[in-house]
Amino acid sequence: MLTYNNHLKKLPLPEYGRNIQNMVDRCLEIEDRDTRNAAAATVVATMMRLFPPTGPADEYRRKLWDHIIIMSDYRLDVDTPYDRPEPGSGNERPEPLLLGTDPARRRHYGRLVELTVAAAADMPPGEARDTLLSMVGNQMKKLLLAINPEGVENSRIYRDLYEMSDGRIRVDENTLPLHEFHIIAPPTGKKKKRRK
Repeated sequence: MLTYNNHLKKLPLPEYGRNIQNMVDRCLEIEDRDTRNAAAATVVATMMRLFPPTGPADEYRRKLWDHIIIMSDYRLDVDTPYDRPEPGSGNERPEPLLLGTDPARRRHYGRLVELTVAAAADMPPGEARDTLLSMVGNQMKKLLLAINPEGVENSRIYRDLYEMSDGRIRVDENTLPLHEFHIIAPPTGKKKKRRK
């Protein structure tokens, strides 16, 4: 009968694979300390060969020694060139990130467009503000065309800019001309029949 990996014991560090885990387990069975030290050093050398370092080699070697101790469930008694990691030292969970949960008022535009409109509303009138409003207005039009491919009136973009800025941005087709976008139909994937 075949042995599947899901029937075997769970790997503490699965990124190294089951063969490296088997090598570490074999080191645990060796009774002679000098032979066990040599075997552990060979395992670390094999790990370095299979997974080459991307940064400083000495720092990476220390990490590999720590990992074989962790893979042995802290039972491997070898003379490591570094301090041994303590059980549970890598099991602390990081603090949860507190992300802004303020939902977008107009979900079809997204939160980033709303923040950009607010930033443009805070800017003094001038060329930089007009450039930003042109970019965000055209982006808003593209986003609306994605959900309504029949077409979008520019007056809706101007009205949304006014409402999203709480009345601080007043633009029209004379002050903020928008590009005309044409939706290209995606290819159907059907081949044309050749006429004989």
